[in-house]
Amino acid sequence: MSFTNDIIQEVWEKGTVITNNNSNEWRKDQCGAWIGRGLYGNRNSKYGWEIDHISAGDDDSLSNLRPLQWENNTSKSDERLTCPVTASGTDNVKKTF
Repeated sequence: MSFTNDIIQEVWEKGTVITNNNSNEWRKDQCGAWIGRGLYGNRNSKYGWEIDHISAGDDDSLSNLRPLQWENNTSKSDERLTCPVTASGTDNVKKTF
């Protein structure tokens, strides 16, 4: 799915701001994983992120979109967020189940 730069920025702004970090460059997703603003769509970086549809379907309204670290986005099962990646300090780590 292709989003405009304006929508990408608006979704980015929904990420969690962490004190003492540049919120223009770094935020956290709903799972607590770090995401880097310049890494949108980058699946080669552990800080890459994508735009997730909260509810299934084609509803591209801003209220149905959120930023997710890419592995958290691809691991959704039956529309449920499983959060395999979270942060430990300033690094993203995979949870052990």
